Amino acid sequence: MAAALFFRTSLFHNFSLSPKPASLSPFPLKPHSLLLKASMMEGSEITEKEEVSVSEKKKIFVAGATGNTGKRIVQQLLAKGFAVKAGVRDIDKAKTSFSDGNPDLQFVKADVTEGSTKLAEAIGADSDAVICATGFRPSWDLLAPWKVDNFGTVNLVEACRKIGVNKFILISSILVNGAAMGQLLNPAYIFLNVFGLTLIAKLQAEQHMRKSGINYTIIRPGGLKNDPPKGNIVMEPEDTLYEGSISRDQVAEVAVEALIHPEAAYKVVEIVARTEAPKRPFQELFGSIKQR
Repeated sequence: MAAALFFRTSLFHNFSLSPKPASLSPFPLKPHSLLLKASMMEGSEITEKEEVSVSEKKKIFVAGATGNTGKRIVQQLLAKGFAVKAGVRDIDKAKTSFSDGNPDLQFVKADVTEGSTKLAEAIGADSDAVICATGFRPSWDLLAPWKVDNFGTVNLVEACRKIGVNKFILISSILVNGAAMGQLLNPAYIFLNVFGLTLIAKLQAEQHMRKSGINYTIIRPGGLKNDPPKGNIVMEPEDTLYEGSISRDQVAEVAVEALIHPEAAYKVVEIVARTEAPKRPFQELFGSIKQR
């Protein structure tokens, strides 16, 4: 039963050793976001013109944008007023998934398995952050989880480092560190690792992320549900939850909110939904998790 609870359509979508910057602002100042102030001399007086904002909408690159979770992330980003650069393997096919023609949605060809150089070009210096919601499709190719969930994520991280993108949200999974949690015999842990050691691949990608120096938030959801949310979000520290489920809508919401709240910086959070849980603001949820 536990194994069934954790089964997903795509199976899974998918210790910082570097000094943390003094500011935990979700979006470091980028060259394309400026605030200009002009002064002019009028006789013997200097008068200042009003400040003119030429800042653009924050642009977020989403890897795995057409997946079950990624699509929801894109939709919620747009609803929150972000611009989105959707990284997809097939642009024409992706456009059929988003039929509203939103001018703030841009499609770019991106395959996380093709290396960091091509990904850096796809992400572009105009992106302010990256959200990774990729996941391999179940197959008999036991290397698939490593190509996507491990090497693919590492490629994204290295691409961000190449172009100076300093905010990364990674959708991972609870139980990735199940061995250390004493969950080796948990049916879900066993089942998911049958497909090429998926959870181990994800864990190693997380570890690379945490050593990169990039401002990260790693989100580990429980079993993913396509249904609308039932219950409120429960957020716990890493290596705490070993059962439970959550709507993909709520996972997308947490990912988007992690961009907004500085309390989410340099943290690993585990999330499920429970009907008996009280509704808590995201600032409080992220703030309750300590950095490690």
